[in-house]
Amino acid sequence: MCELSTTPGPSRPSFRRAVYLCLGLLMVGLGIVGAILPLMPTTIFLILAAWFFSRSSPRLEAYLMNSRFGGSLRDWRESGAISRKSKSLALMGMSAGYAIFLVTSKPSVPLVIIVGALILACAAYVASRPGSATRNEPDERDG
Repeated sequence: MCELSTTPGPSRPSFRRAVYLCLGLLMVGLGIVGAILPLMPTTIFLILAAWFFSRSSPRLEAYLMNSRFGGSLRDWRESGAISRKSKSLALMGMSAGYAIFLVTSKPSVPLVIIVGALILACAAYVASRPGSATRNEPDERDG
């Protein structure tokens, strides 16, 4: 006869929640580093943290959504929107990162083209997102 093991251990849902919680905490940590370092992004890590927390800890998700970054996170969650200021900072950061890459690494021509194409694709995506309509963003007509 074959018996199933009854050894206690973490159930699949609780294990998955623990993994999501750890990943959410990691993303918050990376977001904090991004808030300090000029060329590292912040908001994308906090968007990911909110997603992980929504699957593991409603309390931490609520804390993050009510934090200083909550408006940006809600804009993204509701409509995929990025404020003009954030878009500008992201595009400047990508440009600066690419320039630093070119100057410091002396890459081959194929690598210059590949990295440039990837950064250009990311920049196009960021630029194509709608602006936030409700949070600290002046209306287009306000000049």
